[in-house]
Amino acid sequence: MRSQVQGQVLEPGEAGYDEVREVWNQLIDRYPLLIVRAASVADIPPVLEAARATGLPLAVRGGGHSNAGHGTVDDGIVLDLGELRGVSVDPATRQVTAAPGARTGDVDAATAPYRLAVPLGTVSTPGIAGMTLGGGVGWLVRSAGLALDRLVQAEVITADGQQLTASATEHPDLFWGLRGGGGNFGVVTSFIYEAVALPDPVLGATLFYRPAQWRRALAAFERWSRDLPDELTSILTVMVLPQHRGMGDEPWLLLRCTWVGEDEARGRALLERLCRAAPPDETDIGPISWPQWQSAADALFTDAARGFWRNTAFSRMDEDALDTITAVAAALPGRGTSVDIHHLGGAFARVPAQSTAFPNRSARFWMTVNGYWHEPDEDARFTAFAEQAEGAMKRLGEQGEYVNFRAREYTRPISDLTQSAYGEQTYRRLQQVKRLYDPGNLFRVNYNVVP
Repeated sequence: MRSQVQGQVLEPGEAGYDEVREVWNQLIDRYPLLIVRAASVADIPPVLEAARATGLPLAVRGGGHSNAGHGTVDDGIVLDLGELRGVSVDPATRQVTAAPGARTGDVDAATAPYRLAVPLGTVSTPGIAGMTLGGGVGWLVRSAGLALDRLVQAEVITADGQQLTASATEHPDLFWGLRGGGGNFGVVTSFIYEAVALPDPVLGATLFYRPAQWRRALAAFERWSRDLPDELTSILTVMVLPQHRGMGDEPWLLLRCTWVGEDEARGRALLERLCRAAPPDETDIGPISWPQWQSAADALFTDAARGFWRNTAFSRMDEDALDTITAVAAALPGRGTSVDIHHLGGAFARVPAQSTAFPNRSARFWMTVNGYWHEPDEDARFTAFAEQAEGAMKRLGEQGEYVNFRAREYTRPISDLTQSAYGEQTYRRLQQVKRLYDPGNLFRVNYNVVP
C-alpha cells in the first residue's frame, strides 16, 4: 500500500497510529489494521482495490465527526480523507466546489466574501461529506433547504473503481441515492453546491427563559412559528449553559433565531412579536456575520468527548407534547446534555418527498436529545438518560429518523435500523441503487442498505 499511495499509511504500533485512529465520539474505540490518510484523490482507488481483494471492512472518513463512529472500524481499513479540504467558489454561477474532507467552516470562509452560503448545519466544525450525504439540517433549512438540496453534482468513485459524475442528468439514480442515503454507494471525491445569497451581516437572536417560563414560551413559540417567512429559522434548546457564561447550574430554554432577509427591521419586528407573547428573562439580539453566527456554538461540541444522539420528527406541539418535551428537558443529567427542537417548513418542506432519500419532509419540527461527557464512569448515567428520552420521544414521533442525528447504539442488525429510519418505500428504492453501484456491499460501515 505504501508504494501505491502518496499519503501516510499507518499500522498498529506505529508512531501516530493512536492519535489518527481516534474519532470525535470517544465512546467509539476501534483498532483498524490499516489507516490510509489520502494526500489526493489519486490515493482512493488503491485503497478500494485493497478492500475488495482482502474482503476487509472499509470505513471512509471525511471530517471524522460521525456520531455513530462510521469513520473507523475494527480489524479493517480506514480511508481518511480529512486532509482534502479545498473549497472554491464561482461567484458568477454561485457554484461552490468542496473536497470530501472540508469542514463547514472551510466552506463558510470561502463563500462569505461573496455574500454567499451553503446550508451546512449549525456549527462550523463538522465535515461536509457525511453531513450532506445524510441530509444537512442547519440554520438555512427554511430559506434554502438541506445541504443535500443544494447539491447539484457529485464526483464518485464506486466499488468497482469507476469514476462517475452524479447529477440530475448523469446517473440520476445514483444522484438520488447520494442525497440522503449516506455513504452506501461510493466515495464522493467532490461536492458541487449551488449557494444562496445572504445579507452581510445577518440578524442573530437568542432569547433566554428560566424553567418557570418554559411552558409559556413553548406555547407562544408554537403559535408564533405557524406563519413565519422563510427567512427566519429557529432552534429551541434546553441546556445548562457553560460555566463561563455565569448563568448558574440550572437549565435554560434558549430560543435561537437567525433572520437572513435583507430587511432587518422586519426580522426585528417578528422577534418583538414573540417577546411580547413570552417575555424572555434575557436577550441577545443584533447583527452578526454569517461565519460568526455559524461558529457561535462551536465550544459546546468539544473535541474528544463521549456522546450520544437521539432524534424524532413531529408536528404537533399541543399540551401532551409540551408535557413530553418539558419532562425530557427537566430530566437532563447536567451540563453537556441538551434538547434541541429545529423548526422546519419553508424551502425544506417544498421539496417533493420522493425527490431525495431524506426520510420526512412534512414534519414541522425535528427534536434531538444529545449529550457529551468526558469520564468513562459517567457512561451509564448518560446513556440511561438517552434511553429514557428516546422512549418519551416516541410518543411524539412521526415516520422517519435522521441518521446524522443518531448514535449507533443498537442491539439488532444495523440494516433494521436503516430500514426503520428511511421507511419501507425509500429503503427499497435505496436497495435498487445499491444493487447497481455496490452489489458486493463494499461500503457497509454506515447505516447500511443491504443489496
